[in-house]
Amino acid sequence: MKIGFIVNDVMTEQPGFTTVRLAHEAHQQGHEAYLMGVGDLAYDPDENIRARARCVPKDKKYKTHESYLTELHGKKGVTERITVDDLDVLMLRNVPSDDYINRPWAAGTAAEFGRVAMRRGVVVVNDPNGLAKASTKMYFQLFPEEVRPRTLITRDREEIKAFAKAEGRCVLKPMQGSGGASVFLVQKNDIPNLNQMIDAVSRDGFVICQEYLTAAEEGDMRLFVMNGRPLQVKGKYAAFRRVRGGGDMRSNIHAGGKLAPAEVTAKDLKIAEIVRPKLVQDGMFLVGLDIVGDKLMEINVFSPGGLGSAQKFTKINFNRYVVDALKRKVDYMGFYGRNFDNVDMCTL
Repeated sequence: MKIGFIVNDVMTEQPGFTTVRLAHEAHQQGHEAYLMGVGDLAYDPDENIRARARCVPKDKKYKTHESYLTELHGKKGVTERITVDDLDVLMLRNVPSDDYINRPWAAGTAAEFGRVAMRRGVVVVNDPNGLAKASTKMYFQLFPEEVRPRTLITRDREEIKAFAKAEGRCVLKPMQGSGGASVFLVQKNDIPNLNQMIDAVSRDGFVICQEYLTAAEEGDMRLFVMNGRPLQVKGKYAAFRRVRGGGDMRSNIHAGGKLAPAEVTAKDLKIAEIVRPKLVQDGMFLVGLDIVGDKLMEINVFSPGGLGSAQKFTKINFNRYVVDALKRKVDYMGFYGRNFDNVDMCTL
């Protein structure tokens, strides 16, 4: 299998990243694995998509993903201009919101090139058309109300103030963005001084005002969903908990949160089942559900991370099973002469 991974920038990938773990696993299994940045893509006059991609020597194995990435980044790493249309699988693992401010041209580029690559029968996951729908957090509002916190999305500061006053406590965050950046918890005594928070969040677009979930004080759980169903191997789910660090309301790891093992309950599985039809409809192969209490805080469809964290507590190498699932899709496409809708293939 020839598999390509599109990231924001190959040289900024780090050892713990899920994309690196997946690429390393694919290489160890004997597949050809290539990493390319958004800016490495090109549409050539012969109507093929090509890219300057990085890979490691094909005949060498690496015991750890750390040594794999060191070689990929180092002098022994191989750079070659590949034809993306000749790949079997193209995995879109860039995070558009990371480019939204400094490289706005890059935000939607991977999905656009991936859409063209689909013409030649490359399996592109997650489906580019599905990802285009999910370009902002408004996508979350397309899922059933039963699993979502109460939400207002606006740029009108008076509406924001009214919502905050009615809720007592609420969360403000930008519609674009990730990783807990510009996220504020608004308490009752903050309402008279709310303008500064609104200015900070609205600087780059619309403001999401969300019901505060008291269960968030205990952190959240990330549950991975693959092919529309919770990823489970040997009775263990690909999941982990993130617990707040200190007084920070955010449980994101780089915002001070700490990792802990997760117990996946019937409640969590019910949430996953409720969102499954739309994830399948939109061709979302690998997704991270962030669950707080009996609600979803977020659905991560762009480069969900944390498979290594799930492995830490379960001792299961979930990367192997993700790569195996991709290989099965390639086999299916072979049986049908690459003549199958990409959106359907994403969750088969």
